[in-house]
Amino acid sequence: MKKIIVPIDFSEHSEYALKTAVKLAKKHDAEILALHMLEMSDIMLTASDGLQTQKAMFFLQLAEKKFKDFLKKDYLQDVKVTPIIKHFKVFSEVNDVALKNEADLIIMGSHGASGVKEFFVGSNTERVVRNSDIPVLVVKNNVSNINFEAVVFACDFSEESIKPYLNAVKLFDKLGSKVYFVNVNLPNERFKSSLEIEKQVVNFFTKAESNLDRMNDVHYISDYTVEEGILNFANKLGADMIAIPTHGRKGLSHFFEGSVGEDVANHATLPVITFKI
Repeated sequence: MKKIIVPIDFSEHSEYALKTAVKLAKKHDAEILALHMLEMSDIMLTASDGLQTQKAMFFLQLAEKKFKDFLKKDYLQDVKVTPIIKHFKVFSEVNDVALKNEADLIIMGSHGASGVKEFFVGSNTERVVRNSDIPVLVVKNNVSNINFEAVVFACDFSEESIKPYLNAVKLFDKLGSKVYFVNVNLPNERFKSSLEIEKQVVNFFTKAESNLDRMNDVHYISDYTVEEGILNFANKLGADMIAIPTHGRKGLSHFFEGSVGEDVANHATLPVITFKI
């Protein structure tokens, strides 16, 4: 792990993310890319008259000063921090910054969301999770333990989950984490017998790694929703983190089908890390 991106909006939640990034950066000798998205209208950015240009420069300089002051933290002294300011348009730009700088991880603070706001507005964190090609770690509070010794990886063991699975185990091997895999069986048309699930898991590991070494770390549980099953299992296990693949659905597909990864990231109190399918 060489580079960690932390989007900063000056809130306490983005500071939770920054503190978590510092702990990981110190442990892995990584650089932190502190990213501030400056919201400025297209009119102001493209205007040719002098007054609008002066306004744009004023707001840019103001943001730079505020950002510089925000980064004057005692806990940042022994860490390499590179500040980046981008003009706000869409939150897919966070992914663009990550790819351009070859970052390994995005860490975001989130207060979560619920009810109507979650469906119609969502959160900036959701948008980043939805668009990111690299793992996104979502934190809700100060993370005191970044060893992440026990990680719950939620998986349906479909073939499309092989890529995020391989990315996840590669990262967790570096972190020294013990990974527990959980499959949630639902009491509806998607219900599967234990034999059916086991056959799917065998096929999954055979195609992913050509061995069944991790079979003993797979747990099958039943619950009314996938989200509840994941959260209940993580709490029972005493996990330090939840990992989950996410489709990154957009538009109507996201509205009607939703994303389990985003739901878990919204509602879990534990740190949640997502991997793009």
